[in-house]
Amino acid sequence: MEKLFKRFKLLCAVAVLIGTIVGAGTFGLPFVFSQSGFSVGLFYLVILTGIVMLIHLAYGEVALRTEGSYRLVGYAGKYLGPKAKLFATVVALFEYYGSLLAYIILGGEFLRLILGRFFGGSETVWAMVFFIIGTIVIGLGIKFISGGELFMTLGMVAVIALLLYKGGPIVNYEYFSGFDWRYLFLPYGVMLFSLAGSVAVPEMRQILAGQEKRLKGAIFWGTLIPAIMYFFFAWLVVGVTGPTTTEDAILGLVPFLGNWVVQAGAIFGLLAVFTSFMVLGVSLKNIYIKDYNLPKVAALFLACFVPMAAYFIGIKSFILVVGIVGAVASGLDGILTVLIFLRAKDKGDRRPEYSLKRSRLLANFLIFIFSLGLVASLWSFLN
Repeated sequence: MEKLFKRFKLLCAVAVLIGTIVGAGTFGLPFVFSQSGFSVGLFYLVILTGIVMLIHLAYGEVALRTEGSYRLVGYAGKYLGPKAKLFATVVALFEYYGSLLAYIILGGEFLRLILGRFFGGSETVWAMVFFIIGTIVIGLGIKFISGGELFMTLGMVAVIALLLYKGGPIVNYEYFSGFDWRYLFLPYGVMLFSLAGSVAVPEMRQILAGQEKRLKGAIFWGTLIPAIMYFFFAWLVVGVTGPTTTEDAILGLVPFLGNWVVQAGAIFGLLAVFTSFMVLGVSLKNIYIKDYNLPKVAALFLACFVPMAAYFIGIKSFILVVGIVGAVASGLDGILTVLIFLRAKDKGDRRPEYSLKRSRLLANFLIFIFSLGLVASLWSFLN
């Protein structure tokens, strides 16, 4: 019974990381695979999976070296000082708002795909519907149980399995050849956005209380499994739709797989995006209420209306938003994590259950990759 309980806790920790990683970014991957070339997308997937895994492991070591419960902003303040804490807060807000904007864009597209054939309406109209319903729920403070992450993960596995079953026989392998130099850096930000899940690591440590030595393995599998899911999803969508792959991945499948299959994928996608929008929106609202002592109405306005305002001024490309958020916010998060990791090696409160070797060499390599990716991705998007 004790062994069964330990395995259950390990599975829960892995599921939390998978559920955090797998989300809206999943639907942007086939498009960047198609635009840059499947071989280029696969290269980024392999390399960035390894890099993100190292970041997750470094963050896990920070959590194990530190007494008490913190998040990235708290770790930045503890190990790097108040200026670093302020910088981490700005990065976190940029990531929150960018992610909320991405959810509004994708949620509007999925709603139009599901209901547009009955009621008509443009993507902007359905984005407004998504936003209004989401804002009402966030204003009411409705909370979602943590089991929702596991449900969404299982749902994504089911959708991918269904698409593979229906689309596998008609995959055109010619779509996997060639690449386009113009979009060489396009996958970086989108891929990083889709793989990042550091926010779950402190929670994983709490789940594995008394079994902290299992954290390293949980991080490994929790990062690797989403990458495998992404590969099959991108392979299927690109192999079926090729150059007509859409930014949301789902719409372009209609002529090939039939409406009901695509409807199933769109319904699940909407649930995943809506849940993420709620969780992130409630979290941001509570930051303004608890940390900045703002009234509830003002906190709700800042949390929800800022990303909607960005949508109305014309920022409506899902790939553009997740690409920039991934390259900038996730990249800066990675650099901050590395700097915190180095300081925690010397200033940590406790002896960790695992320790990454050659930390200085590893840190320099990761900072170089994130800095290079940030500059290259921004240059690519601006052009």
